[in-house]
Amino acid sequence: MGYFIGNSKKRRLLFLFPHPDDESFACAGTMAKYSELGHHIYLVTATSGDKGKCGPYSITCQKELAVWREHELTNAIRCLGVSDLFLYRYPDGGLAQMDQNVLAERVLQTLLSMKPEIIITFPPDGVTGHPDHIALSLAVEKAVKRFEAQASPQDYPDLYYVFIPHYYDHCTECAPQAAFPITAKVDISKYKNQKGKALQEYKSQEYSVNKAFPGVLQGDFSVIDPYEYYTLIRSQGRNEFANRSIKHINTVEAFTKGEHDPKLQVASVPTICFFKNWDE
Repeated sequence: MGYFIGNSKKRRLLFLFPHPDDESFACAGTMAKYSELGHHIYLVTATSGDKGKCGPYSITCQKELAVWREHELTNAIRCLGVSDLFLYRYPDGGLAQMDQNVLAERVLQTLLSMKPEIIITFPPDGVTGHPDHIALSLAVEKAVKRFEAQASPQDYPDLYYVFIPHYYDHCTECAPQAAFPITAKVDISKYKNQKGKALQEYKSQEYSVNKAFPGVLQGDFSVIDPYEYYTLIRSQGRNEFANRSIKHINTVEAFTKGEHDPKLQVASVPTICFFKNWDE
């Protein structure tokens, strides 16, 4: 059975991130690509990022920063063709202090409403170790399991973690110990321009963008990796890594079979499309 891009049936992809700009750092190219191919792109942003100013701009209070960052987010996702944005507006920096069942229930209600076929979020280490990233990742996995308990098997979504190996080239102090192998990559070489333009919208995050993507704010998009990287963590109602050694794991069934390289040689990771051609 083959894998494809551009099937006539529109699919639903749901991306869940804690802060405005997370989506653009992590997987803006993937969002732009699948939007152009006619699929529905949904984004959950759990906070307004009102504690996260890292630029030279005069913003007087958290309320003003929240408005500013939501405006940046709206402009960024317009570059990416996002169909719908869901703003939870939880306190920035407070997701880890929330009752995790409350956060998971909020995510579950979004899943029940949108019924996505693909779900993408940060891995449990949050990529950067940020407590909000970690908390949302755990809540999403919990919500997916609750969704499966209520849904028919044919409606079970695939849950992917997104990884940003390029990020650590410039932010080495944030690099975590990898807990999951990168098993797939999406070719975004034709969408680097859209990713760059989305990142340029985050003027309140100038220092972060300059650190992770030097030159992008000045219009040089060459630093943007032509691929975005993923691990399928849950599919058809089961954990893809349950009872299997990470060291010896094979790439999951959506990808070319082959033993995982524990050194994460991303150049050898297979390029994928997210959806099966069910008509074949």
